[in-house]
Amino acid sequence: MRNSSLLRSTLLVLASATLAAAPAALSQGSASHAPNPRFGRWKLKSDAPAPASNIMTYSPHGTTGMRVQIESVNAKGETARWGYVTEFDGRDMPVTGNAGQTHASVRVLDDAVNEIINSKDGVVTTRLTNVLSPDHNTIAVVYMRDDGKGRTMGVSFATYERMP
Repeated sequence: MRNSSLLRSTLLVLASATLAAAPAALSQGSASHAPNPRFGRWKLKSDAPAPASNIMTYSPHGTTGMRVQIESVNAKGETARWGYVTEFDGRDMPVTGNAGQTHASVRVLDDAVNEIINSKDGVVTTRLTNVLSPDHNTIAVVYMRDDGKGRTMGVSFATYERMP
């Protein structure tokens, strides 16, 4: 008797959770046709003196992907431009314009979080966790530098703010 009571309670909890999640799942289905909230230009929030800057531009690529373009200016005023495209499927995609990186792979962990793995010639160099704020105006990034053998050698953080 106790087992059937426990089974009924478990089923009731699962059914309640399923019903509670249904509206969110339905809204995600219709929201999948909405533009990616990451699309736009993002500027690194930094205390570095001018001319140093870093701007990420996320734009549509194909029907479901995204083009990522980075433009940075160092303290000497030297500009670097590099980028790649992604379909958010975790596949390595070629990176152009960055001598320290040959490929990037991006996969979606949830609506707000993407995981990005950068590599050079097949060896992982950095793992990034890219988190979009609930108001879609800030991206926080955790950079984990890899030693090429799967060990994290350092961690840094960055905040990007949406540009008008």
